[in-house]
Amino acid sequence: MLCPFLCFAAPAAELPIRAPVVLNDSVPLTAVWRAVTVRADPQKTLSIQAVMGAEDQFKKPDTADGTLGLRKDAVWLRIPISVHGQSNGLWVLDIDYPVLNRIDIYLTHDKKVIQQSTLGSLQPHLDRLLHSRSHALGLTMSAGTDYDLYLRVETTGAMILPITLNKPDAFLTRALSEQMLQGLLTGLALCLLAYSLTQWITLRDHLYVKYAILISGSLLFSLFQFGIGAQYLWRGNSWMEIHAGGLSALIAATGSFLFIEQALAGPGSKRWFSWLMKAGAGLTVFFAFCFSFDLIDLSIVTAIISALGLAPALLGLPGAIAKARRGESVGAYFLLAWAVYFLTTAVLIEVIKGRVGVNFWTLHSFQFGATFDMLIFMRVLGLRTQALQTAVQHARRERDSLHSLAHTDSLTGLPNRRGLNASMAETLQYAAPGKMVALYMLDLDGFKQVNDQYGHDVGDELLIAVAARLQANVRSSDIIARLGGDEFVVMSSGLHSEQQAHDRGEQLLKAFDHPFALSEKVCRIGLTIGYALAPLDGRDGLSLLKRADAAMYAGKNEGKHCLRRSDTTEPAIDDILRALPH
Repeated sequence: MLCPFLCFAAPAAELPIRAPVVLNDSVPLTAVWRAVTVRADPQKTLSIQAVMGAEDQFKKPDTADGTLGLRKDAVWLRIPISVHGQSNGLWVLDIDYPVLNRIDIYLTHDKKVIQQSTLGSLQPHLDRLLHSRSHALGLTMSAGTDYDLYLRVETTGAMILPITLNKPDAFLTRALSEQMLQGLLTGLALCLLAYSLTQWITLRDHLYVKYAILISGSLLFSLFQFGIGAQYLWRGNSWMEIHAGGLSALIAATGSFLFIEQALAGPGSKRWFSWLMKAGAGLTVFFAFCFSFDLIDLSIVTAIISALGLAPALLGLPGAIAKARRGESVGAYFLLAWAVYFLTTAVLIEVIKGRVGVNFWTLHSFQFGATFDMLIFMRVLGLRTQALQTAVQHARRERDSLHSLAHTDSLTGLPNRRGLNASMAETLQYAAPGKMVALYMLDLDGFKQVNDQYGHDVGDELLIAVAARLQANVRSSDIIARLGGDEFVVMSSGLHSEQQAHDRGEQLLKAFDHPFALSEKVCRIGLTIGYALAPLDGRDGLSLLKRADAAMYAGKNEGKHCLRRSDTTEPAIDDILRALPH
């Protein structure tokens, strides 16, 4: 992937002697670096008159195309220009690296300055003749005339100088294309930022806010590096122009430390790793504070970022490899993201150092890499959310399973006594004279003999068959419960009359007129039912069950296989309690 970039790394000293740049209207865009010669100004005292009178002091750059590397001195550039005889003479000088601090521009002819202007990131944006994202200036030249264009460049960062001369319409086309690209990448970053903050507010998972910090640093860097911030957000704010680059790098490093630490946490992760990553985040926050108040300068921040910028990835690499080996896709995604990050960062560093030439891909390499990483890390967040949802679903299943075990009879699958109590508490509170609730206590006649004669396996099979037959003979809204042994309860609600409750009990009795065909035996058993009605016989579930149970035993004593209602002449327990003085 480095191959397309290496072709720009040939040192300029091997290029042929600089010939003038010929401006022809038929070629709307002309790169000028092949004609550039440079002269250092270490003391930053040289004037335009001094450099015009000493052209022999200008030398070919010993760096790659479009970059002079990191320099603390001021540099003069000389570009000889020859305007074609058929040209209309209208051209736009464009230096498409917005973060250069100061650029003094002199267009000269016959050793005389005929046009002068000052551009740069520290100059008020509103004072520019062309309110563009890059450093651009319209030049008016005469056809068939030779000129010398002198640029004096001074900046605290890298001296990256992608200089072109454009026809006005070509300049506008290129500017619009770059604006569209930056708008697309900025919009994507803002959407990811808004999503991560929304998820953090919703889920309260701190990994999302750490991702938001990471995106914020990357977004601020792009806004600064490509001039969108100065063009739209902090016009004329020199503090932001001086600090935005360093702060963006420190913010991104802080987010990287925190995000990687939590994303790679899990079984097998070392405690020292977590503390080291948090300490790294604390250091970057401290340095960001110091830089904001000018307690340290940009050169120190650059050194700090050089030392700490790759630290989060390097420290997290063993954990990511371990996760990838265990088959966890999070580890593989981190390795992919870091491979792209290392590659694109290396390309940008080589451009900054002057060893790789400037073109569209090298200039945007880090931005494209950062965008790719943001999308990969969003996938990591998606896996995190999926894991959390899976854990929640598993916890719910465990909870439901425990609830079911606590409220369900393991043999028949019917509610047990605890499940019945919960259902009664919910249902009996709505009992009314026109919406009565009947509690039927059912006891099997002859079950003990079957169980003793054929064994518990047949007995259990018979109980399961009884549960199935009861379910087939009640409404879907009715509740059937097994209290234990051969005792069952049916709760039927919404009954309009006592006769209707009696008829339902008779229906349950008739359901046992036929024998049960089991897997190996045919068994005939009977049924004795006692029941009570709410609210006529009371509202308390326990007292109603006792009444129904007493009625059932009365039926047993009277010959079995019959239906009996509780003695309504005996006052209900809850009625007695209400009658007692308070």
